[in-house]
Amino acid sequence: MTTVPQLEDEQENLMAVKVVDDSNSAEKPNLEGDWLNFFLLLLLYSMQGIPFGLALAMPIILQGNKNVSYRDQAIFSFVVWPDSLKLMWAPLVDALYIQKLGRRKSWLVPAQYSIGACFIYMAGNIDEWLPETRRPDIIKLVSVFFFMKTLSSMQDIVVDGWALTMLKKNNVGYASTCNATGLVTGWMISYACSVLLTSEDFSNRYLRTIPDTGGVFTMKSLFYVWGILFILLTTLIAIFKKEKDTRIEDDHVKLNIVQNYSLLWDILKLPSIQLLVIAMLTSKIGFAATDSVAVLKLIDAGVPKDDIVFIKTTMFVVKIILPLVVAKYTSGPKPMNVYLTATPIRLLWNIAYLVFIYYTPTLITTNGFVSIPIYYYAFLVFILLIHDILDNIMIVSILAFFSRISDSRFGGTYMTLLNTLSNFGGAWSSPVAIGMIDFLTFKQCSLNHKNDCSTTNLKNCICALCV
Repeated sequence: MTTVPQLEDEQENLMAVKVVDDSNSAEKPNLEGDWLNFFLLLLLYSMQGIPFGLALAMPIILQGNKNVSYRDQAIFSFVVWPDSLKLMWAPLVDALYIQKLGRRKSWLVPAQYSIGACFIYMAGNIDEWLPETRRPDIIKLVSVFFFMKTLSSMQDIVVDGWALTMLKKNNVGYASTCNATGLVTGWMISYACSVLLTSEDFSNRYLRTIPDTGGVFTMKSLFYVWGILFILLTTLIAIFKKEKDTRIEDDHVKLNIVQNYSLLWDILKLPSIQLLVIAMLTSKIGFAATDSVAVLKLIDAGVPKDDIVFIKTTMFVVKIILPLVVAKYTSGPKPMNVYLTATPIRLLWNIAYLVFIYYTPTLITTNGFVSIPIYYYAFLVFILLIHDILDNIMIVSILAFFSRISDSRFGGTYMTLLNTLSNFGGAWSSPVAIGMIDFLTFKQCSLNHKNDCSTTNLKNCICALCV
């Protein structure tokens, strides 16, 4: 009979087994025999990217409504918080499952069915929550998106952990490639469809021969399509994909819920992990403004949101291909070298981005009217392209590093802990950056210094006087 001290000793030894696993770094990655798993991971991450892309597109959609303030945008930005809170339930995902169904499918199948149902529910209410002329119902939008992002974060835990056992051990570095490429594919689909295909202006300019009202799709129809697709694809995965039984492996260990939560604490006590915590919580401060606010300020300056979304959508093609290109460097034993090299370059590029945004009103305005020259779009594409390339390289390299140092036996907990540290760095810095915009912005409606319009009420009052 195993005593409590013996269990404690066993768990202590377990924690010491592996934090950084380079045992297979000498064996070269080779996807032969792993291609089907590779493409399945791409599909799973692409499905995960659809809610993420929609959450990214919503601030741009909201910004097109003149009744939405930056305070509303700051409130909506809280929908990213489930990505930082998922650590609370990651040990449960690792510890509780139905063996007959599969360790990862026990959570993946209900999570994805629920996301599909959530899309169908939103389809029936989106016209009320997001009217074209009235102020959107921000609280209801945040509530539903927060719930769906919670389900997506659960899906993320499952797929991250499954990737470590689905792929061969020498191929785990490719998990970051599937992650980055798949997520960007899902982002591109939902981002482009929800903004461009629902836009009347874009549809009439590029997709129709005869102008008509509304976009070629409505948000309602898109949500119905995504809900049905989630339910259909999840059913196929549940039926045809069989999980590897890890119980037959020599180093297999089954931890209960308490031991899984204790595992988190033991990992955090490691000096190297504590240093990583500090780095991840502060690493995105320098990028918060450009990542969260830059596009919104361009729209405020007069750049059409449809043009920005179209440009950023074409950038997704680069983001899909780039992880496959840099996989040569990130699938090896030292992916963090790539991250550390890209960081100072990206910080310097932020300065160029800032200068470009500052001079945008001057560049696109002629005699008081917005008239955007071709050379401005050339500069915009160049600035966004370099920014997105550096951002994508850093994402792929940090995910590859996390995959490299995670123990596959507790993959969901390990990967979630590391991803949470990274996500939380952006979760707290992004709302702060957006929330400070109204406070730090000074506006005047004319050359008269008394003609103040720094708030919505003052602006409406001045406009009424002008009329």
